[in-house]
Order: sequence, then structure tokens, then C-alpha cells
Amino acid sequence: MAEVSVSVVKQPKQERPELTRWPGFEMPSFRGSLFGVNPFALMRQFIEDMDRVFIQAPAVAPAAWSPAIEVREREGKLLVTAELPGVKKDDVKVHVDGKTLVLEGERIEEKEEKREGYYHSERSYGQFYRSILLPEGANTDQVAAHFNNGVLEVTVPLPEAKQKPKDVPIQEGPKAKAA
Repeated sequence: MAEVSVSVVKQPKQERPELTRWPGFEMPSFRGSLFGVNPFALMRQFIEDMDRVFIQAPAVAPAAWSPAIEVREREGKLLVTAELPGVKKDDVKVHVDGKTLVLEGERIEEKEEKREGYYHSERSYGQFYRSILLPEGANTDQVAAHFNNGVLEVTVPLPEAKQKPKDVPIQEGPKAKAA
């Protein structure tokens, strides 16, 4: 058998162009195929990056809190009910801005517990801002608000309906020709 001499020739390393890296926007490494990458992880990373770009919160942002509200029509009035546990009446503002009803305020809750050899203090803060677009013709001069046991009820008189809905009968069979 003949001997064959094999020599290894090292080729110079080809440089790949690098993408510009921005602080806070490190891209995951995509070596090889994208078939092994979890698409949900890519989407989550994309959403986090977009939030970082477009949501510019102040350096010290107060905690946001969004109370549960219910809007319904009853007896010719728009009734807005907001559940505001731990909020005092003096910490709530209700006003009408154009065609919008605005509920805003702040919740400040402080708990303190002292026992022999034990001290526990807890503070909770949260601001809220809710706006409700009022229907056309709502009487904003007669808006009334009532606060009781952490529940705020705001009533806005609505205009009377000009025409009542009318049911239209549906006929079966061939279409009749109009005269």
C-alpha cells in the first residue's frame, strides 16, 4: 500500500461583519439554524425590547393602580361604579373634561405592628386615573358623585331616546315587487 502524506493548511479566518450593538439591546446569538429556536422566546425578547424603546417612564415613577370600574345605563342615567378599597373620600377627584368623565386619586396605606421583640411596618402607595367617554348629549351639568365604604358611584343624566327601536317583521317566500 502506498503511503499518502496529508498536510493541514489553515485558511485565514474570515471576519463577519458585526451589527452595531446598542446598550440594553443585546441580541441572542443565532449560530446555525433558526429551526431550534423557540419562537415564543424570540417574541418575548422582541416585546421586551420594544417596551424598553417606547415606554419611557420617569426615573422615579409612582406606582400605578387601576381600580375596577363598571359602567352601565339604568333608568335614563349612566351609572359608573368604582371600587376603591383603602381610599379616602378626600383622596379622590371626579371631574368632567369635555366629553370625558375622569376619576383620579391616590391610595396611601400604612400598616404598623409592634409586639415584644417584633416590629413590622408596611407602606403601599398607588395612583389611579380612569377616563370614560360620555355618550353624545350627556348632561354634564348634573353629574353627581357619592362615596361610601370604598365604593364611588357617579351618575350622569342621559338624554331621552328620540325614537324607540321598532321591530321589522321578516317575511318568507319570494320577494314582492315594489310598485
